[in-house]
Amino acid sequence: METIIQLDQELLLYFNSFTSPFFDNVFWLITSKTIWVPMYAMILYAIFRNQGTKGFITIVFLGVMVLLCDQISTNIFKEGFERFRPSHEPALQGMVDLINGKKGGRFGFVSSHATNSFGLAVFSLLLFRFGWYSFFILFWAAFNSYSRIYMGVHYPGDILGGLILGSFIGWFVYWLYQKVTSRFMPLQEDILPTIGKREFSKPSLRLIILTGILTIILIFFSAKIILPLTT
Repeated sequence: METIIQLDQELLLYFNSFTSPFFDNVFWLITSKTIWVPMYAMILYAIFRNQGTKGFITIVFLGVMVLLCDQISTNIFKEGFERFRPSHEPALQGMVDLINGKKGGRFGFVSSHATNSFGLAVFSLLLFRFGWYSFFILFWAAFNSYSRIYMGVHYPGDILGGLILGSFIGWFVYWLYQKVTSRFMPLQEDILPTIGKREFSKPSLRLIILTGILTIILIFFSAKIILPLTT
């Protein structure tokens, strides 16, 4: 166990060493929850646009998934393991590069950011079943999770733990969602099969991807503008 912890610390210090004023701004924006609100809004739009009243059931399960990810990662894992974040670890004081002095809470295993990101990614990719969306949302979850290592508030092990936990919760809640909707709200094509018909249209899913890509471009553009103001 000591060897694993030491390796985790060494990996954190290695990845955390690749910093610059520009990427400080980039990852400060990426790790913000509000910057992704437009993409979240497009996910909700796609659900209601394609599912109608069934979308309310989908949103309920989506909310349950987010609640489980947040509460389990915080109240069971963080409070249960009580592993200090690198930003609070006495042995690493002065060695971790923190962005704008942000340390986060005391405990860090597992990362709630990673848990929530991969929970959303897995639940939504199983829901939408569209290859390009699956690729994009997994990239987004990994990118969002890595920001926590860059900022020095989580070890790689915290991120890996959050990835596993979030993916499992996302899959499990989707499994429950399928059981409930197939029993009480069968799709029209389940009753009268229609060859080639999808529950979610590709244009609405492409809109989510486009919104996410534009947000990433905006983040990099904004980081470039902010840089001269902070140097």
